[in-house]
Amino acid sequence: MVWKNWLAAAILLASVPAAAQSARPALLNPNTATQAELVSMPHLNPQLAQTLLARRLFAAPKDLDAALAASLNETERQQLYTRMFVPLYLNTATAEDIMLIPGMSRRMKAEFREYRPYRSMGQFATRSAIM
Repeated sequence: MVWKNWLAAAILLASVPAAAQSARPALLNPNTATQAELVSMPHLNPQLAQTLLARRLFAAPKDLDAALAASLNETERQQLYTRMFVPLYLNTATAEDIMLIPGMSRRMKAEFREYRPYRSMGQFATRSAIM
């Protein structure tokens, strides 16, 4: 459960300035990744990486998911999303985008939406410790 909360927190912080993010491991952002970085991700071959480069910018996780759905099954996409994810702002994220967070449950999705708005990581960390 802890890694799920960490991943959600990493996604929430996508809009926080870089200096404030230095302590967390980075998820690859497909909107800024090079082809070599994309190919280094699970299940991405050079052809699929090129497809992603041609289709970006992805406004939301569901846009990336739609681009990958023709080539990767749901399990492969979920594995990929543990290493690469479109930044997500939980205060405005749709239920569909929240459900793409690896390990997300309907209950967690409801709690993320219930406790909006998140004003700081401290507030999020306090709430995630309860989940």
